[in-house]
Amino acid sequence: MSRYVDGFVIPVKKKNLAAYKKMARVGYKVWMEHGALDYYECVGADLKNGWGTSFPQLCKLKSDETLVFAFVVYKSKSHRSAVVKKVHADPRMAADKFPEMPFDMKRLSTGIFKTLIHSK
Repeated sequence: MSRYVDGFVIPVKKKNLAAYKKMARVGYKVWMEHGALDYYECVGADLKNGWGTSFPQLCKLKSDETLVFAFVVYKSKSHRSAVVKKVHADPRMAADKFPEMPFDMKRLSTGIFKTLIHSK
């Protein structure tokens, strides 16, 4: 079975990381309650590894920022569609619940991915 994944790379000001974490906790609850298989929010620990194009270069990361790499896992494309529809309709995800986003939405990078290889 081929899993589907929503992936996010998000530059976040270091001073806003606590506010981001608070928002991410809501996201975690909502996605998991609506059927996501797994949900991750990861913050950069070592972003300058010395080979390839680093995430900081790719995202034009500023010195006062760090990166969040987040992803949500689904059973299939149709499962993803059903879960995301419920998430978008959930009142906990309404724009007025997050009047001050802890990151610049214009710099958020997203994508939907079909798994190529899965360990289980």
